[in-house]
Amino acid sequence: MGAELWQRTATELAALIASGEASSREVVDAHLGRIDEVNGHCNAIVRVLADEARAGADAADAAVATGADLGPFHGVPFTVKENLDVAGTPTTQGLPAFAELVASTDAPIVERMRSAGAIPIGRTNLPELGMRISTDNPLHGLTRNPWHPGLCAGGSSGGEGSAIATGMSPLGLGNDIGGSVRNPAFCCGITALKPSHGRLPSFSVFDHDQNPPLSSQVMLTDGPMARSVADLRTALGVLHGRDPRDPRSVTVPLEGPEAPRRAAVVRELPGTDLHPSAIDGVARAADALAAAGWEVVDAVPPEIGRCAEIWTHLLANDIGDLMEVARPILSEELGAMLDAMAAVYSPERLAPAVVQTEYMRLAREWSLFLVDHPVLVMPTWTQPPFPHGADLSDDIGIGGLSELLCCIIPGNVLALPVVAVPVGVADGLPLGVQCYADRWREDLCLSAAGDIEAALGTITPIDPVT
Repeated sequence: MGAELWQRTATELAALIASGEASSREVVDAHLGRIDEVNGHCNAIVRVLADEARAGADAADAAVATGADLGPFHGVPFTVKENLDVAGTPTTQGLPAFAELVASTDAPIVERMRSAGAIPIGRTNLPELGMRISTDNPLHGLTRNPWHPGLCAGGSSGGEGSAIATGMSPLGLGNDIGGSVRNPAFCCGITALKPSHGRLPSFSVFDHDQNPPLSSQVMLTDGPMARSVADLRTALGVLHGRDPRDPRSVTVPLEGPEAPRRAAVVRELPGTDLHPSAIDGVARAADALAAAGWEVVDAVPPEIGRCAEIWTHLLANDIGDLMEVARPILSEELGAMLDAMAAVYSPERLAPAVVQTEYMRLAREWSLFLVDHPVLVMPTWTQPPFPHGADLSDDIGIGGLSELLCCIIPGNVLALPVVAVPVGVADGLPLGVQCYADRWREDLCLSAAGDIEAALGTITPIDPVT
């Protein structure tokens, strides 16, 4: 079969299992073996579901033997971030206080993965409450970037990024309010999809998660992470659609009207320092698209800086209420950072009414921009991955975090679909870009990202650098 089973993509594994070339038990055991081999260094998977996964694999193989109809991920293992419910396991949110908070049911997207035949194999690490872009917490500790042990794996879905990049899992589920699937994709060299808000349903069995603050209601969405664009496309087909437990969720066609194959690329941002590696990454993506027949034009979308300001105010306006309840269960370091954010982006600086009107105005401006430029290619981060803990220190600061994420944030504040895709390696670290499109046009994002991947290849799985 050539490559080791743990090196295969999820769609490749599903095809091997369906054809009988490999059994689900072989696939699951290969990934459990890979976890044993590298997770001790990476600390990406914090709960291994070995017995459950092997039982699921045996059932999957029995279904193949009987000739039953098979789902698109039949017999394929996947991992789940520890702020999404998986029945019978804790939804810890990275908090010691939630270490024994066992979910009685699956989150909707976990249900849908199981219905597609996939098998949960592990729970992955995240920062406390998913509130950092680096993955570390007092419960499970630090997740390492497999490319460089001293650098962050990204966050908040950093456990997924590290696990998928090293072959411990072919596919994972995370979520994204400020790049939380795209940040680890960039840092670890994998792909990820942040869908349009409402495309995927979200629900938790726990009361404290059922009525999220306004910033989460309008900017947070779950999303798949993988090593190939094809896996993201298949996962979207499995995960999308209405669930009555999430009143925001809708069923919208996965394909939209034909659009010009025109991509705007961002090679510079006024007032923002783009690291040479970020510019290099965009240039590689632009060349790949041009070679695939896309019309590529240099352009800058409207008011990226204002998008960042509105995003931060929306988030900061909820932090005060959050801290009243959560302060006793958070680390002092995270509490101090959230207090600083709330102070810098206080309602006195920008009134909530202005934030609301600007939210709609910016969304309109971007929609108009995306009529003329159906796909927008931007850097993921403006700078390379940073050392562990730097996001909580004065080395970066609140303003530095906002600038680092300035190309990430529009996807959340404007509810747009975005695919993060790697474009190669430089100086021992992965390079990556984001492909944006208008709401509900995941098909355009995936098309552009697929052409980039076809030209430049994939760069994972890798053996972690120790």
